[in-house]
Amino acid sequence: MAVIAFIGPGIMGAPMIANLVRAGHEVRAVGRSAGSRARAAATGAAVAGSIADACAQADVAITMLPDSPDVLEAVTGSGGVLSELGEGGILIDHSTITPEAAQSVHRAAEARAIGALDAPVSGGEAGAVEGTLSIMAGGRPDVFEKALPILKSLGTTVELVGPAGAGQVVKAANQLIVAGNLAMLAEATVFLERHGADMPKAFDVLAGGLAGSTVLTRKRTNFLERSYNPGFRIELHHKDLGIIHDAARRAGISLPVTSLVSALLTAVRARGGADFDHSALLEAVLALNTPEPSATAPTSRRDLK
Repeated sequence: MAVIAFIGPGIMGAPMIANLVRAGHEVRAVGRSAGSRARAAATGAAVAGSIADACAQADVAITMLPDSPDVLEAVTGSGGVLSELGEGGILIDHSTITPEAAQSVHRAAEARAIGALDAPVSGGEAGAVEGTLSIMAGGRPDVFEKALPILKSLGTTVELVGPAGAGQVVKAANQLIVAGNLAMLAEATVFLERHGADMPKAFDVLAGGLAGSTVLTRKRTNFLERSYNPGFRIELHHKDLGIIHDAARRAGISLPVTSLVSALLTAVRARGGADFDHSALLEAVLALNTPEPSATAPTSRRDLK
């Protein structure tokens, strides 16, 4: 069993910590807010006062943070992971960041004789809780094999998809597909409701055919009840599509559908929905098709501005 420093016990990070503790690892968690530290303590992990404290004599450091600057600060900043993790240790970054930032982390780790993996995850909060995440890793094969037992404590689909930065490229493609699925499910919801369909039964039929998807299965209740408690926030998906746009521009690739979905996410975010679950993309489609807010909206729905 490994001694693991885990930086970022958020919506995704806390259940991941719980699964690592359940697997028998010693986990030292670092959170920036009182809420995140409380979540970490509830998993049975030790709560460290700083990244340096957590990483001292640890075998592995894991980061699960919102964006590229957060990861770079936590890993390469003063008192960061690389200042304390010893030679031969492993740094696993489960965050979703730019491929360029991931490659920068790899280079900094290699300079300290520390193995690194950019290993973003997919599956949302439910997948993190269940330990069924899909994990796409970029890095050296020997580092991946050494980290594999830990990764398998968190996910059921775990693959090395290429060298440094490759995990982030695959995650970008994942986020593109998920956003497209959400947008079409939002349009289907409006279309079905406008025609008076029995919504639960309609979703049952769709889920059983070629239109079925993990998005439909996981987000069914969100769409039916207009319930947007965050499993994955609009703000983060908006950030992820920005990563895709920048990478596509550099590669000279046109992604017209992605651009349209990104515009819909931006609209929800601009109307106050940044902290809603990304299924709140439905609100943008509803706004295009509803002259006035419904007076009979379900009570679980939190109205946007």
